[in-house]
Amino acid sequence: MKSNHLQAPGHHRIACLVLPGVISFDLATACETFRYATRPSGQPYYQVTVCAEQQELDLGMFSIHIKHDLTSLEDADTIIVPGTSFSPLSLSSTVLAALRKAARRGARIASICTGAFVLAEAGLLDGLRATTHWQAAAEFAKRYPSIQIDPRVLFVDNGQILTSAGAAAGLDLCLHMIRSDFGAAVAAQVARLSVVPLQREGGQAQFIPPSTRSIDRNLQILINWVMNNLNQPLTVKSLADQSHSSQRTLHRRFVEQLGESPSQWLIRIRVQRAQELLESSKLSVEQIVSEVGLGSAANFRLHFQRIVGVSPRQHRQSFGYPDSS
Repeated sequence: MKSNHLQAPGHHRIACLVLPGVISFDLATACETFRYATRPSGQPYYQVTVCAEQQELDLGMFSIHIKHDLTSLEDADTIIVPGTSFSPLSLSSTVLAALRKAARRGARIASICTGAFVLAEAGLLDGLRATTHWQAAAEFAKRYPSIQIDPRVLFVDNGQILTSAGAAAGLDLCLHMIRSDFGAAVAAQVARLSVVPLQREGGQAQFIPPSTRSIDRNLQILINWVMNNLNQPLTVKSLADQSHSSQRTLHRRFVEQLGESPSQWLIRIRVQRAQELLESSKLSVEQIVSEVGLGSAANFRLHFQRIVGVSPRQHRQSFGYPDSS
């Protein structure tokens, strides 16, 4: 069975590698997220192919038919490895060899959830930092002591090799890759179509107690209000006043539902908005500081460096317009 790639110019080729026991949510996340990335003309930025060593796979509740074989990995720009539910880990030597070959030629390879085990088995994570679902982190650390596993974060970007935590963190990783490939505006479009909030940073904690995962309506109203007023000198007190609650109550609600304090969340949201402006506008740093309400340029650079890991100028050089400031 030969892969039938469409040789459309300008398409970034993505191959989703399906293994026995694939987690269907992880696979669908990758397929649908990249499919939503389209040009104003409606043409897709990505050509997404699903491939496997076996053409037919039984997933328990349903079976799937895979149209393409492992030859799809040979010319893929990016390979996505969704998580799998099987244990103990038993991988085909053919699959591992194909992943190693793709890595040697420079393909970007990313895993979702327990897909990190596959990358580790292929030797692609040796000496690197990685993440996986928090429930699997202890087993991962035991199996692969040469890999620095971090169960606290949503995803880890090592450049060519990327890993993400479980479930929704795979969506965060996909949005991160879209933004890296085609900029913040395209990633924001995909986020809107996916009906998800602003992209979460990779370093954000992945675990929130199950009983507090949802955001209540009143807090969502407050969040929407903040997003429309970021250029104002907002404080925890002003947020509490807006939500008609005490600062103590507001702090508790933020920690329970968002996993961080109101002040931490506010700074992070302002930095995220600054990232978007650096990527999609020609505004100077001083103008962006005014737009996002981070006070002085020095204060802005301090928070940006701490959260993003690079300076605003470096971020713009990598993802957006040349810095005019």
